[in-house]
Amino acid sequence: MKNTARLFKALSDETRLRILALLTEGELCVCDLMAVLELPQSTVSRHLAYLRNSGLVCDRRAGVWMYYRLAEADNPLQRETLALLARFLPDLPRVFSDRAALQIRLEKRGEELACG
Repeated sequence: MKNTARLFKALSDETRLRILALLTEGELCVCDLMAVLELPQSTVSRHLAYLRNSGLVCDRRAGVWMYYRLAEADNPLQRETLALLARFLPDLPRVFSDRAALQIRLEKRGEELACG
């Protein structure tokens, strides 16, 4: 029961839901999330730590950068809940604009790498 409460508590925050919606696009670095969410690093990192401790995201370090992705669901409730969120979150205006901002950011980054 504790894990179930932790799951729903993690999902009870708008910023964490926005982060999860963005991570459905794939692995992202903290700097990408900061830019799209327009939040400081400390706030984004705090929410990512909460999601990681809840088992919803995984992280990896590459040099000085931290990258996050959705974790594999370890139980049916988590799997079904994340599937439901993935189905309905994209229809929310805030999530739609976040995803559009992320695409612009990733395209610009791709252009910078191609020119570099």
